[in-house]
Parts: sequence; C-alpha cells; structure tokens
Amino acid sequence: MTEVEVRRLTKVYGDRRAVDEVSFTAPSGKVTGFLGPNGAGKTTTLRMVLGLVRPTAGRASVGGRPYRELARPRRSVGAMLEATGFHPGRSGSAHLRILARTSGVDAGRVEEVLELVELGDAAGRRVGGYSLGMRQRLGLAAAMLGDPEVLVLDEPANGLDPAGMAWLRGLLRALAADGRTVLVSSHVLSEVAQTVDHVVIISGGRTRFDGALAELGSPAVSVRTPDAARLREALGARGYEAVAAGESALEVRGASPEEIGRIAAGAGVVLSRLSEGGRSLEEAFLTLTESESEPESASESESASEPESASRPASGRAGVRAGR
Repeated sequence: MTEVEVRRLTKVYGDRRAVDEVSFTAPSGKVTGFLGPNGAGKTTTLRMVLGLVRPTAGRASVGGRPYRELARPRRSVGAMLEATGFHPGRSGSAHLRILARTSGVDAGRVEEVLELVELGDAAGRRVGGYSLGMRQRLGLAAAMLGDPEVLVLDEPANGLDPAGMAWLRGLLRALAADGRTVLVSSHVLSEVAQTVDHVVIISGGRTRFDGALAELGSPAVSVRTPDAARLREALGARGYEAVAAGESALEVRGASPEEIGRIAAGAGVVLSRLSEGGRSLEEAFLTLTESESEPESASESESASEPESASRPASGRAGVRAGR
C-alpha cells in the first residue's frame, strides 16, 4: 500500500505559521479531496509532500518514505501543481517525449497518455495555441507518464468544461479503483462531492477534518423509478454512483436532483420520486473553515527560494497507466 501520510507537518516563515502541525492520511485505492479556503496552506503542504519545500517540523511520507528518499521519485509519484510549465513553441508530444527521456520512461508511453487524456488529435500542435483546459490535460498526461502509484494534483479541473469535468471524474475514480492513491486539491466543492471518497479539510494552517466523505453528511438524493436498472446505468455513464435501495429505488450521492432529472430525461426514464436530504459538503466546509481566509501569498513567495531536491517532481513529471 502506497499511502501519503502527513504527521504534524509545520512550516514557519518569519513570525507566520503557514502550516501548523497538519496531519492526515490519503489512503491507497481512494480519491482524497484536499480542501481549504485561500491561504489555508494547501499548496505549501503539497510542496512539502513533494520535497519542494523543507518543513520546519513534522514529516510527510509516500509509502513510508520521504519523497527525497524514494529510489525513483518521478516514477513513484505523478504530480501536477500547475499547467504553465510548458514551452509554448513545443508540441504537446514533444514536451512529453522530453519528459519521458529524462524520467527513463519508454517513448511509446507518450502516445498512450495522449490518447488517455484525449489529446491525440492535438499532439502535434504547439502548446502555445492550447486552451487552458488542453494545458490541464497535457499536465495530466505528464503526470501519468511513469505509471506511478501516487498522483498529487493541484486544481486539475481548472479550465475544463462540464464534459471535461465529467471525464476527469471518471478518470480519477478509475485510477483509484486500480489501487492507486489520488490526492486532489480543489476549490470546486460541487465537483469534489461527486468525485472523492475521502476528505481532508485544512484552515488557518491546521487540520479541521480527515475522514470519509460520508462522515461529513454528504447529501444523498433518493430516486424512485420503475426502471431503476436503466437509470443506474445512465448515471454510471456520467460518473455518478447509484446504490440500490430497493427494487425500484436508488440512493445517489454527489449529483444534484436537477442533474439526475436531466440524465433520467435523456435516458427516457420516468421518475416517480426525487428528494434530497442531509448536509451538503459546502455546508460542512463553511462550518469547519468559518472565519479563516488569509492570503497565502507571503508563504508562497518565500517558498520559491527554498532549496529543492535533485529529483524535483516539477509540474507533472511522472504518472499513471489507467487499468494497469
């Protein structure tokens, strides 16, 4: 098992504690959502996990070892911290071929990951002409080059349209189902609620919650229909998980009643009941992070001068093969 473990991780800049004894576990075989308001310390924490920032105290490990001590870090951990580290004059495939060569990955893997992120038709185009969503997909392809057991992704849904977000949701779930550890930082709470199994919330540099999404009271939508099997199949095709709650009833988490209604209509399924209950992820998040929202700019500007490991996992330098 290759879990990401953070224990009392602390980072101090001058008289400010950007991260204050944060502890959590991102389990293998799960998608873990890493949440917090602006300035909560999310990016600093991820950089410490990846060996880019040296902690003041505490420990972060991948499979029981600090990132800097991994024998083949870029092939053990796939990271995407931003989608801006691309030469605008290079094609997407040229960018990945260079990463493959420097990471010791077979060149044939480049075409595989380009198809996986649905950039095959744009592989020969210059990255400078890519949209933000296309650059996000290229960053994901880079993060999946080396078939690692761990993915660390910072805001991977930025720039993706609704169809792209649904695609990303299915991809992340497939990777986790394959036994991988997927740690995703995001501010899009509605998307997180549809994607993750495990949630970590930090605020003011401290851990506020570390546990299963269900423990936060994520709402379930109750659906009753004479064609439950067909609706369940249609929901599954859109990346939603529906659990049978009787012969003609389903419990659906993560999807709004409106979205379920649209999917049912598109599939020609008649609904006899559609009701929502429980507390939403947004409500839980706001309760846990109330009154905490300081900018992280001070810590980020100072972190840029931190010494880095020789095996730095620059933006998406290793990766995963879906369905390994």
